[in-house]
Amino acid sequence: QVQLVESGGGLVQAGGSLRLSCVASGNIFRINAMAWYRQAPGKQRELVAIISSGVNTKYADSVKGRFTISRDNAKNTVYLQMNNLKPEDTAVYYCNADLMVAGTHWGQGTQVTVSS
Repeated sequence: QVQLVESGGGLVQAGGSLRLSCVASGNIFRINAMAWYRQAPGKQRELVAIISSGVNTKYADSVKGRFTISRDNAKNTVYLQMNNLKPEDTAVYYCNADLMVAGTHWGQGTQVTVSS
């Protein structure tokens, strides 16, 4: 059994910052890539940022220069630092992890709301 638990969402004004965290726990042998997705009302879930088991990262064009993904392998944790937030960043943010043996897992999501 593997669980991903996100935290750090909330309500922030445009231009503000938030830091999301996601901790993986349970029967974990090794975590490959970890990622953050988001889904706004009426829209499809989209990839925000992804980080490999090393340090390679990739970002959606809409968040480049504002968001930073990082991970602490010792803590099985991935972070998303979000700066200069915009109203269009409002969404439910989901953590995703690709685990060796256990496969792909998702967190329950955390709401991020950016007011104008």
